[in-house]
Amino acid sequence: MRHVGELAVQQRAGVRGKELGSARARPEIPAVAAEFLLRQRMLLIGAEDRDGRLWATVLTGEEGFAEAVDERTLVIGAVPGEHDPLTGLEEGEIGMLAIEPGTRRRMRVNGTVHRQEGRLVVRTEQTYANCPKYIQARDVSEERGGLPGEATAGQTPTAGHRAWIERADTFFVATRAPGLGADLSHRGGNPGFVRMTGERRLVWPDYVGNSMYMTLGNLELDESCALLFLDWESGDALHLTGRARVDWDPGDVPGAQRLVEFDVDRFVHVRGASPLRWTFDGYSRFNPPVARSVRIT
Repeated sequence: MRHVGELAVQQRAGVRGKELGSARARPEIPAVAAEFLLRQRMLLIGAEDRDGRLWATVLTGEEGFAEAVDERTLVIGAVPGEHDPLTGLEEGEIGMLAIEPGTRRRMRVNGTVHRQEGRLVVRTEQTYANCPKYIQARDVSEERGGLPGEATAGQTPTAGHRAWIERADTFFVATRAPGLGADLSHRGGNPGFVRMTGERRLVWPDYVGNSMYMTLGNLELDESCALLFLDWESGDALHLTGRARVDWDPGDVPGAQRLVEFDVDRFVHVRGASPLRWTFDGYSRFNPPVARSVRIT
């Protein structure tokens, strides 16, 4: 069932229920979804830290590390690492995304989580597949051993971080609605689709999607937001936590139905956070061209 924030965004966007296409959320994990999860080497998750800040991060493992043990329970054989901003995750609401860049398939799973020794056990509340739009094709080329390297943290991203963000073709966004759950979603486009408009502010276009508006619906109720940028070649992870708001006037940004502006409160950069290394195989044919500039507000 869609919550009041999602309904408000749908109404403003002029979307009716019959226009939602095939995207439907259900609490159970269908057999086809369980099989998809079992093949994955990577999961993206969004949750709160001990201080109530929202973060997004990546978990990895061998095939089978994410297993649906019954129709409402997903067991993940991994936990956030020592330098990860979610290292202390014990329980709470969680949003998850399983994405397979090589086939451009993805599935979202939201629910509640509790930690059980070296595993995360998730009780599912929403499970649904997403379309392949804006997913860049990538395949795992190798896996590096060893633990993640050093981490740096601060309030203002460095010039190197800002350059990383502006050349990215993919990032992940976590949102929440208090008492209504957390969500983790994918955003993709051609390099440059995310722009830094200040030392601590970035903006990205919101392209046409499945019209469920889970991300924007959560932001309608709570501006808390977290972003994750992965360096697919080095395994580095750039975690950002902050606040986001929707600008319903996208101006002349190609393909944008609106813009999302994000202000960084804090960042954590973990070197070698993921052992997986990926090779690039091509951009999505759905990616709109990139604007030369973005309006600064």
